[in-house]
Amino acid sequence: MPIHTNLYREIHEQPEAMGRLLVEERVAVAELAAAIQKRDVSHVVIAARGTSDNAARYAKYVLGAMNGLTVALATPSLFSLYGRPPRFGKALVAGISQSGKSPDIVAVLAEAKKQGALTAVLTNTPDSDLGALGDVVINLQAGPELAVAATKTYTNSLGAVAMLSAALSQNVDRQRQLAGAPQAMAATLAMNEEIGRIAPRYRYMDQCVVIGRGFNFATAFELALKMQELTYTVVQHYSSADFLHGPMAMIEPGFPVIVIAPTGGLQAEMAEFVDELTARQAETIVISDWDEILAQARIPLTLPHSVPEWLSPMTTILPGQMLAMHLAHERDLDVDAPRGLKKVTETR
Repeated sequence: MPIHTNLYREIHEQPEAMGRLLVEERVAVAELAAAIQKRDVSHVVIAARGTSDNAARYAKYVLGAMNGLTVALATPSLFSLYGRPPRFGKALVAGISQSGKSPDIVAVLAEAKKQGALTAVLTNTPDSDLGALGDVVINLQAGPELAVAATKTYTNSLGAVAMLSAALSQNVDRQRQLAGAPQAMAATLAMNEEIGRIAPRYRYMDQCVVIGRGFNFATAFELALKMQELTYTVVQHYSSADFLHGPMAMIEPGFPVIVIAPTGGLQAEMAEFVDELTARQAETIVISDWDEILAQARIPLTLPHSVPEWLSPMTTILPGQMLAMHLAHERDLDVDAPRGLKKVTETR
């Protein structure tokens, strides 16, 4: 068991880190919500890379579904390499970055400031180059993250986005739901031993796919990334809808498919999707709190705590993080320092 590693410790620090974020950054989030309303922001553009990009994908769904905002991901190379930045207009331009150091993300926010757009920064390093460009800076409050693979900075990025959504909606029920996130995350981490027992089954797996849709489309991206960087497995991420438009043809008996399917608006569709995988004899690993779809799985990973669908990415990613960690350990890999990777990656 990889219990004496930074990665194990940081995975298990996530409930505490989320609780700290919800308390310490309430004022900053309220300030940003007020600025969005005062400036009559019509859309949001988010600059990010890697894990932070996956948090931005979550923002597309949350701010779109809950707040009616159109959210787009920036194309940093237009700013840093081509020197042909688009016009932001009445946008909020946000940068999400653990380190706040990547030059291409900094370039997007610098151009936004130049154009007079409202800027926000979500970072674990507020005194960074990126932090200096934010009209409002939200400290992710994750504390030091030493393992190369991001865990608590990712879930706290989700938390910061959810806080902003709740502040914009001024919905008491949503704020109450969000306050329960740390407890739900702590309950989910109790799956660790179960997942540790499952990992040896996939020691020699060389490829798989991860499926998610809606709010958990971001989870599919992030889980795939954790598997790629920690276990060196060829992993692709898809929405269930896109997978049906061609990639389903690669499924053959025993092909591993990880399906993220918590309760919510996509239950019926995801059940039909798993039915199709079962008919093709895929090896289905299902992460869910819904008994019906778990009963269809070859390997059911039962989420012990149900949360509203809009918050579910904060819990559904945790089994994925633990699976990647245990599988890497099973393969005798260094979970804290994957080959060829650095904690801070600066791209231009």
